[in-house]
Amino acid sequence: MSSWWFLSTILFILLVCRTCMAQKFSAIFVFGDSLVDVGNNNYITTIARADHDPIGVDFGKATGRFTNGRTVTDILGELLGFTSYPPPYLAPTTVGPVLLKGVNYASGASGILDESGANWIGRIPMDKQVDNFEKTKADIISSIGAPATLKLFATALFQVTTSSNDFINNYFLPSIKNQPPETFIETMISAFRRQLTKLYDLGARKIIVTNAPPIGCIPYERDYNPSTGKECVASQNLLARQYNHLLKGMLIELTTTLKGSTFLYADVYRIVDDIIQNYKSYDFEIADSACCNVLGSHGGLLPCFPYADFCPDRSKYVFWDAYHVTDSVNAIIAKRLLDGDSNDISPINIRALSCT
Repeated sequence: MSSWWFLSTILFILLVCRTCMAQKFSAIFVFGDSLVDVGNNNYITTIARADHDPIGVDFGKATGRFTNGRTVTDILGELLGFTSYPPPYLAPTTVGPVLLKGVNYASGASGILDESGANWIGRIPMDKQVDNFEKTKADIISSIGAPATLKLFATALFQVTTSSNDFINNYFLPSIKNQPPETFIETMISAFRRQLTKLYDLGARKIIVTNAPPIGCIPYERDYNPSTGKECVASQNLLARQYNHLLKGMLIELTTTLKGSTFLYADVYRIVDDIIQNYKSYDFEIADSACCNVLGSHGGLLPCFPYADFCPDRSKYVFWDAYHVTDSVNAIIAKRLLDGDSNDISPINIRALSCT
């Protein structure tokens, strides 16, 4: 191998990387549940609210984010060079030019299925979130025209984070008439395929879909299933993995059949499970209990009530409350989705997606 060929190859790689790093998505549109809600639930009648102290203690104030600080989407936006976060769709200020940088449609307690989260009263299910995006599209078209709108969407990042509540606040509830888990999961996948296809039909092309996290490890499930001791609830994690397996196959199918689309499978289950199992190597001290611990051995029996006591150092906890991880965990997830290998996100990572 000649030194000239080697040097030319290195220079080419550096040029490609530099060009790729210089590019970014035109906007970020966010769909999902409380893991990525930034305040939509502030504007509806619901008991799934995060607009009070101490929630948001490390964000500076309570905004409607269901954690002590930022969501994964917030952090991804920062890493991608965005100077503002996609605002909640229902905020009265989310109009006009603001729409061109993206919008957040996510709603705490929502799921893929309309009935999921009904125990929390109000929420905006995925079908309604997609309908709201369709209204945003119409508003943007009226502002910049249809061709420019479709170009904007084609270069935007669409992030979808949902499914947890379909299990936690639907299938796992004792009041729900059980059906075989395989049947329930197939119902979820069928509905989700329809929703993602509609997003594509509306103009979305670069779509990252988060799988179900290890829901059997959250403080809520640990406290409501005390027979598992210090372990995660294995049966619940098994169902999450079964759903994830079908989800990954469905996303591969959509990328193949929907021309010009790229659906990324974000394996947040694997990332969070790795953090929980190896928490000390990530510099965490508590991996099974909530920082905002209101009631329960793991702080999982009640949500983080207004002015509840909370731990002084959130960076040492994996979980902020009964359901949600801390800002520190969200930062790890965001970085691994941005630059991780195919074990974390496939078929490519978000950095590579921004270059396509």
